[in-house]
Amino acid sequence: MRELPVKKTLYWCDQCDIPLLGKLCGCGATGRSVPLLQPYDLRPVLTADGDCLTSLVRERFGDVPLPQVMLLNKTGGLDRNDLVIIHGERFGWFSFDPADRRYTFDISPDALPFVVPYATKGIVDLETSDVFGDKKPEGRIGGKKFKVTTDVSDGTVIIRYKNKYGTGVVKDGYIRIKELMPLKPGSYPDPGWDFVIHQNRYHLKNIERNAIRTIRQHMHDRPRVNVSFSGGKDSTAVLALARKAGVTDAFFIDSSLEIPDTITFVREQGVPVISGAGDFWKAVQSAGPPGKDYRWCCKLLKLNPLKAYLAEIGPCVTIQGNRWYESWNRAGLAVSSQNPDNPLQVNISPIRNWRALEVYLYLWWRKIPINPLYEKGLERIGCYLCPAVLESESELIRKLYPDMTLRWEEFLNQWVKKEGLPPEYATWGLWRWKELPAKMKELCRDRGLDLKHGQGT
Repeated sequence: MRELPVKKTLYWCDQCDIPLLGKLCGCGATGRSVPLLQPYDLRPVLTADGDCLTSLVRERFGDVPLPQVMLLNKTGGLDRNDLVIIHGERFGWFSFDPADRRYTFDISPDALPFVVPYATKGIVDLETSDVFGDKKPEGRIGGKKFKVTTDVSDGTVIIRYKNKYGTGVVKDGYIRIKELMPLKPGSYPDPGWDFVIHQNRYHLKNIERNAIRTIRQHMHDRPRVNVSFSGGKDSTAVLALARKAGVTDAFFIDSSLEIPDTITFVREQGVPVISGAGDFWKAVQSAGPPGKDYRWCCKLLKLNPLKAYLAEIGPCVTIQGNRWYESWNRAGLAVSSQNPDNPLQVNISPIRNWRALEVYLYLWWRKIPINPLYEKGLERIGCYLCPAVLESESELIRKLYPDMTLRWEEFLNQWVKKEGLPPEYATWGLWRWKELPAKMKELCRDRGLDLKHGQGT
């Protein structure tokens, strides 16, 4: 199997304390390689996520200062599960539990040098917490589980033992120790994103030049050329690049289930809104909710209106913002591809090898407006009830737009009742699959949810 050319590492300049888009920093230093986790996508921590993460860290460990530049590396999990990268080190995991409906933070041992000097709570001292009693531990204690007496509540903790520190988890009167090591506190600068952009200008100019060259190489492959705009960050970057390349036409397909802020943003960018989506609410009554593995909604709400639009304008090249790092389905995406659903359309993907980090830095560098929903905490822009979104995002949309989401919640509750399914199919987001994946079945078993008479058994 051919190895895909995705970037599996991040380069970090220790001298400037910033992430790099290439090996070299603007200061002349060579970046240190930081291994990433699949699917290797990186994005900056924005306002809402930064506020939530800061709150979790300070609630657990005290008034620990967090830097301006923080990154999230999306990883697998029950729902949202991001590895937080700070100072070029693994700071911890920022996760959302779809059953408990809350965020958690699990600290990494690599975070200790810049957390311990400020931590005032969430610390378990193994010598004073009656972990070993009168017996001295034999051999390594990292990776082991011990009974503990402590007033620290269950959850992630910092462990102190003699002259070493580590991390662990306290749960039900026991502590599981992950690792112990000597601590070498250090001091770190706190640059802002403007400095990150300045030191990465060479790389930003390079990726811009390559993307524009790609567009110009293919924009005349059909009689017309346009940009498919979704209102999200990737298509925003592509729209700006295409306009620099000389492309003037763009379109946005309104699924009728868009978040109002997105429609407003699309119009502000001067992109025509194409209507003609089918009646979702009528279709869902007979088809049931769409799923990650049952996306009947795409044809009704997006592909059919697109087909009608293309029939009017004729054969065209459409420039899109699809990226390798978004999903496994797009990991092998070629720069130019025939749309299998619409033979009139050839799709061009000029930023397919960009990570979200490149997208954000490019938009900030060129001072291009971004959909405000990202700063509010959404990672993905699309239909507000899309099965592909995370439950963490659904929870946020529910809070931001309670009147808009009420109809969908009422439908889900009625559908769950009609199908004889547990109410958790609606409240935990289990409706998102026609057949539950193994990780969600395990969640149900762990939480005592009986699936014998439901789906996914």
